[in-house]
Amino acid sequence: MSLTAGIVGLPNVGKSTLFNAITKKNILAANYPFATIDPNVGIVVVPDERLAKLEEMVMPENVVPTSFEFTDIAGLVKGASKGEGLGNKFLAHIREVDSICEVVRCFDDENITHVEGKTDPIRDIEIINLELIFSDLEVVDKRLNSIEKKAVATKDKEALFEVELLKKIKGALLENKPARHLEYSADEERVMKSYNLLTKKPMIYMANVKEVDIVNGNSYVELVREYAKKENSEVIMLCAKTESELSELNEEDKMLFLEELGLKESGLDKLIRATYSLLGLATYFTAGPKEVKAWTFRKGMKAPECAGIIHSDFERGFIRAEVISYEDYVKYNGEKGAKEAGKMRLEGKEYLMQDGDICLFRFNV
Repeated sequence: MSLTAGIVGLPNVGKSTLFNAITKKNILAANYPFATIDPNVGIVVVPDERLAKLEEMVMPENVVPTSFEFTDIAGLVKGASKGEGLGNKFLAHIREVDSICEVVRCFDDENITHVEGKTDPIRDIEIINLELIFSDLEVVDKRLNSIEKKAVATKDKEALFEVELLKKIKGALLENKPARHLEYSADEERVMKSYNLLTKKPMIYMANVKEVDIVNGNSYVELVREYAKKENSEVIMLCAKTESELSELNEEDKMLFLEELGLKESGLDKLIRATYSLLGLATYFTAGPKEVKAWTFRKGMKAPECAGIIHSDFERGFIRAEVISYEDYVKYNGEKGAKEAGKMRLEGKEYLMQDGDICLFRFNV
């Protein structure tokens, strides 16, 4: 399951430094896959302590974590929706991602020029968000112009339903409200999926601070938190420069550095975890002597769909899933002990997969 978060921000907010840290993050982790697909895409491992515990217990030949893709979206400036700074090209890139991570400058530095003259995180957020709204308005207006007259003339129920939905979204956008602030029925969600609206995508704000503010934050961060709270978005505070330094270290040195800073985990690890959670994702595991592997699924998926993530044949010929919870697997010292304690469950086609399930899928094609 390939999932992507797009990193956006105005020039000189620390976006490139942060993205460079992301692309270097896992080079030193020998057992973990790492790739830079092209200059603006990096793949990172989703941090999960459970995988390390399973590796210790099972001692497999190979360990494969679940991963997440970050795309660096360059060129957003005021007027992007009108083509400023190659804006339309980069706004098109954002349409392809599942969620948006907006880097917000929360530090003063006379040596780093701010494109808008001075540090003002709320102004910066609103510049970016307005460009996303303008771009979505264009999409909505274009669709309305193409179907409204015909829908009214033919009285086609589906077309009229879509017209009402488009007007509902347009009304919110004209009031500078992102599409994600509205509530939608299941039918509305189905229809609007094809619009791929930028303001419907979940948002995380990354407050970029100086190292001195990395633990307690500053007044700029508080402003961002207040803004994000109003729209139910999350804020991750980090120092892009520090993240870049951390990305060069091995795991042991990284932990020592974090301890010196008074932190338990890096900002990037917080960001990856928050993005994963924001998209309603969870992890199940397969564990055997050949391989221990983490698999990403969306919460609410049933066992056959999750089996299909491994291979379409697993879903097509699904018989049952043999499931042990991670907690029981650890408590009873592995599969054998969990079985003997009666903690292995046989689950059928209607079973809703749970985060941490350790599964063996039975199928027949």
